[in-house]
Amino acid sequence: MHQKFSHRAQVLKSSAIREILKVTEQPDIISFAGGLPAPDAFPLTEIKTATDTVLQSKDIYGALQYGPTEGYAPLRQWIADYLSARDQTAVKPAQVLIVTGSQQALDLIGKMLIDSDDKVLVETPTYLGALQAFNQYAPEYIAIESDSDGLKPETISDDVAAEAKFLYTIPNFQNPTGRRLTESRRQTLVAKAKHNHLILVEDDPYGDLDYQGHRLPCLYSLAPENTIYLGSFSKILTPGLRLGFIVASEQFISKLVQLKQAADLHTPSLTQYIAYQVLSKNNFLTHHIPKIREIYAKRCQYMLDSLKRYMPRQVHWNQPEGGMFIWVELPENINATELLSDAISQKVAFVPGETFYAHAEKTNCFRLAFVTVPEEKIERGIKILAEMINHRIHHLQEKTVMM
Repeated sequence: MHQKFSHRAQVLKSSAIREILKVTEQPDIISFAGGLPAPDAFPLTEIKTATDTVLQSKDIYGALQYGPTEGYAPLRQWIADYLSARDQTAVKPAQVLIVTGSQQALDLIGKMLIDSDDKVLVETPTYLGALQAFNQYAPEYIAIESDSDGLKPETISDDVAAEAKFLYTIPNFQNPTGRRLTESRRQTLVAKAKHNHLILVEDDPYGDLDYQGHRLPCLYSLAPENTIYLGSFSKILTPGLRLGFIVASEQFISKLVQLKQAADLHTPSLTQYIAYQVLSKNNFLTHHIPKIREIYAKRCQYMLDSLKRYMPRQVHWNQPEGGMFIWVELPENINATELLSDAISQKVAFVPGETFYAHAEKTNCFRLAFVTVPEEKIERGIKILAEMINHRIHHLQEKTVMM
């Protein structure tokens, strides 16, 4: 039978990362592909205790019942209080919407703001999941130049800023590059946004993962009237809870609530109750986040040491100050997607960089995720990749000499 898919459904493509992750389910694969938080950082005891508390409480029926679209009120209050204290910027519970993971937030924002052919500004490169969410609404992407210090706000002309529906950015330890936007560039960006009435969509799942615990001011704290802030509990609790949140003006939240009502009515009540029980006890994040930082910093440094030890001098990479990713750049004539096919045959996986570009600008780069990989596998995997890259460099050099 011929399936009468909508045009929107027909143009959808599977996530390149999700397809790669199917391969990495094989137990003998050393996977640097998935941007997954480390399971050994999950607060298992606290989640179990919180679940038991919720299931034995007088409010058990509330946890198992339909709930308000805006989210569980005590959790929204906790988020408002936490952000207000952390960022020294007043946030009210009415400005908080609980969503089913921040990926849903991206979809709702796309529905709310994008009409076909609207201009949307994105970093170069940018998060693949955001492109997938926004692609459904057929925007025209304008790629903003970036370097080791993040996006370059001075390259955004006033005309482009004024015409764009919004700018999407991950200022802290960006996915895929691991870069962090400098404080001076944050100031320049928000000044440009205010001058041109540009909406900033600030995606911040990694901001708490600074290895030294030195958090830079979020864009929302610098320009709350211009910013829609996305937060997530996936990286600081566990992704299986599927909990994220949006902080924005009450006008934006009201419209997003209407869109979420049509999408899924509300985020699951039980996971919201459990998360609140964990977060609200004994300043939980004050003790837990430093543990995550310690694990991630150690594995990051081990990968950096392995890259330095084995990679040929023609290969370059960044030195992340936090987060979960290292961005690797190869000589221009080496295609990372072609390299991946050979790497998988050698039981190593990564994500080619071209999937993170709105306009597929570069093919000689790739993303390495390190936090779920034991140290001995990090060294072995990097050594395998280095040998393959070295072989390609020598082969290309020989071809050049023969020509």
